[in-house]
Amino acid sequence: MGKTLTYKILEKHLVDGELKQGNAIGIRIDQTLTQDATGTTAFLLFESMGIGRVKTDMSISYIDHNMAQFGPENHNDHLYLQTVATKSGAYHSRAGNGICHQVHLERFGKPGATLLGSDSHTPTGGGIGMLAMGAGGMDVAVAMGGGPFYITAPKVIGVKLTGRLNDWVASKDVILKLLSILSTKGNVGCVVEYFGPGVETLTVPQRATITNMGAELGVTTSVFPSDDNTKAFLAAQEREADFQPLTADADAEYDRVIEIDLSQVEPMAACPSSPDNTCTIADLAGGEVGQVLVGSCTNSSYADLMMAAKVLKGRQIDPMIEFGVAPGSRQVLNMLAENGALSDLITAGARILETGCGPCIGQGFSPANDVVSVRTFNRNFAGRTGTKGDQSYLVSPETAVACALTGKFTDPRSLDIEYPDVDMPEHFDIDDSMIVPPLSEEEAKIAEVLRGPTIVVPESPKQLPDTLNGQVVLKCGDKITTDHIMPAGVFLKYRSNVPEYSKYVFNCFNEEGEKTFAQKSLELKAKDVGSVIVGGQSYGQGSSREHAALCPMYLGVRAVLAKSIERIHKANLINFAIVPIVFADEADYDKVAESDELVIENLRDAVKDKDTVEIVDKTSGTKFNGKLELSQRDRDILLAGGLLSYTKNA
Repeated sequence: MGKTLTYKILEKHLVDGELKQGNAIGIRIDQTLTQDATGTTAFLLFESMGIGRVKTDMSISYIDHNMAQFGPENHNDHLYLQTVATKSGAYHSRAGNGICHQVHLERFGKPGATLLGSDSHTPTGGGIGMLAMGAGGMDVAVAMGGGPFYITAPKVIGVKLTGRLNDWVASKDVILKLLSILSTKGNVGCVVEYFGPGVETLTVPQRATITNMGAELGVTTSVFPSDDNTKAFLAAQEREADFQPLTADADAEYDRVIEIDLSQVEPMAACPSSPDNTCTIADLAGGEVGQVLVGSCTNSSYADLMMAAKVLKGRQIDPMIEFGVAPGSRQVLNMLAENGALSDLITAGARILETGCGPCIGQGFSPANDVVSVRTFNRNFAGRTGTKGDQSYLVSPETAVACALTGKFTDPRSLDIEYPDVDMPEHFDIDDSMIVPPLSEEEAKIAEVLRGPTIVVPESPKQLPDTLNGQVVLKCGDKITTDHIMPAGVFLKYRSNVPEYSKYVFNCFNEEGEKTFAQKSLELKAKDVGSVIVGGQSYGQGSSREHAALCPMYLGVRAVLAKSIERIHKANLINFAIVPIVFADEADYDKVAESDELVIENLRDAVKDKDTVEIVDKTSGTKFNGKLELSQRDRDILLAGGLLSYTKNA
């Protein structure tokens, strides 16, 4: 049987375990990336390991999230990250240079390499044939120190692409179509691999859009072959030497094959408030729109923005539309400025935002009450825009521009405008002056790391108790995201200060006049009672933010009991010694109530070598079982008191 591209790359990077589907394996990581919302914690943890210099082929620290800088916190982070990264042997991309995923694709990504990033949209790199995965900052810190990254050898879902996209239909519509098929849940432990004759019709930026938003499927990553289009893209970035051809064997077998005829794909939207709540734009046509945003790591490439500029040239957006454009990188912004496209966007009525994540993570540009916001982003979880009760729709740049012109949901194919032909540049403008190279080892010895007072070393987890006496502090439903657990937006600036940031754990569920989740948990912690969170399906989906485990750990959370737990969040829970438990019988979820007292006897013994634990609900007098779906390494990490202690003692 032939090999998939996924398993070819895994095979070359395997350092621990047998490469057999379902097995726990450790792989060598060639490159890492961090961003400022997660990077401070990652580098603080890296420093605490005492390794000194990074051991990867290349590690890069990016500034792209917290750039509004209200108060000193964000700039304190930026100064710390630049000085600690370069001292540690890593590169540093300064604020204003662009979004980590787009800059990495442009300047650093390599076909066939492995990339681990402390951001869930790291799979963007799959657009050039990388095996690129998101993870928590603790896992990235270990990888920076030369340690392997552990995953379950995945199932591989093959997506066979045929045909060619029609005018006004975009690669964003392709991934929305796939989300309508696979949804956001039930895909843990899978990789999506694209193949077929339709692949060669897609440019690297189009492929990167698909792999970027593939994160919403809940898969480990997504990957495209590396072919002539990849070679042309790298050559245009003056990086042709990084190219290598990569593809699955012709007789490769997939665990499931989904066929998508690109010529049959229609303009689509993800409706509030989940990326898999999809429909066609035709179904929405005529509905009022009040805000349109083009940007994010999903859709802010040169090709995306040139298309928008050409459509808008000589035209005006609807007067009731608030229209924002955020270029994905300084490279793109410079090229738009030089060829006049930036002026075309401004003349049409666009507000040009900084090259960063911005509105995608709730950092500004929140819509007004009851206003529909149409965005080319990758997530539309409730409240993520910064407006409670928001109505956020995810669309392609083509659809976004059509909505901006008409003020309504508009199928771009219905515009009386010729679809603009945007060729990929033969040469991109190269200017790496805002990427700071690492210091030499001699320079690093005397270099100072700048640590502002708002940067606090995280508290270490406590050892698991022999018997867990716990209380359910919160019972929540399905699809609880890491945005629900740890809000972004105005709270992001506290990420380097866990005691402060922890005050806002589950802030969306806190009621005015009532004790917050944090207050209740800290009261239990003072009594040596562990807090327990009960969740439904797909608990912890969305962002890789490890603070969704780190801050609950600080508050005294010892276990999460849910119907299912998503991959990255489950790993983060384990890394911070919080036991992830899955209901053996989902019906038992209904038996547990908030404030119930739960007891798990012999917890350490169960974590050591058992697959189930008995949970006693002292409040209701019932008993039920929970499953421990753990690898041997997971068990060792939990028993060691978290990944940091495990790594130090290895």
